[in-house]
Amino acid sequence: MAGIGHNRGPDPAGTSWRSHCWRQARRSLLPVLPVEVVRLRVRRAQALGLDYRTYAGLRATTGRDLIAFLFSSNALGVFRDGAPLAPGREAMLARLAADRHLGAGPGLDPQALGRRIAAVSARPLPVFGTGWAAMRDEMKAWLRMQNLPGDAVLMVGETDHEAEMMAAGGLAGFISGQQYFGGMRHAV
Repeated sequence: MAGIGHNRGPDPAGTSWRSHCWRQARRSLLPVLPVEVVRLRVRRAQALGLDYRTYAGLRATTGRDLIAFLFSSNALGVFRDGAPLAPGREAMLARLAADRHLGAGPGLDPQALGRRIAAVSARPLPVFGTGWAAMRDEMKAWLRMQNLPGDAVLMVGETDHEAEMMAAGGLAGFISGQQYFGGMRHAV
C-alpha cells in the first residue's frame, strides 16, 4: 500500500527496477561512436575477414587494432606436407589486410607451408602436452622476435591446445578456422 507522497513508481526491490538500472548502467559504459568511425571499423573488419561483432569485441577488449594473424596448419586444413589448403582458404588469405604468420603442427615443414601462404614467419607450434609456462615462454619469445604486441595478434586455429597457446601467449583472441573461413561476413 502506497503512503502519502508515493508517486506509484517502480518498486526498488523488484526485478523490473533492477533490470532498468542495469540497462542504464551498461548503456552509460558503452561509448557512442560517430557514424564515420563505425563505418571505418566495419570496413576494417571486412578487410580482416571478420564479422563486425567479432572485430568490435576484440578491439574493445584489447584497446588495439589487429595487425597480424597467427594461422595454425589445422585451421588451414593442411595435415601432410604438400597437401593443398582446404577449399576457399587461399582466396581468403590473399585478401587479408594484415600480416600472416603460421604455426605448423607436428610433422609439417613450417617454412614450405609458410611460403605457400606468404607468411611473414613460420614456426612449429608447441607440441601437445607442453606445459603452460613453456608454452608462454615460447609464444612470448616468438612475439618478441616478430616485434609484435600480443594483444594485436589474432590466432586462428582448431584445437583446444591451440586456444591454450593463445591464452599463454597473451594474444588478442582465438577463433576457429571453421568460423573464420566459413563464417558470415558483415556487408556494408
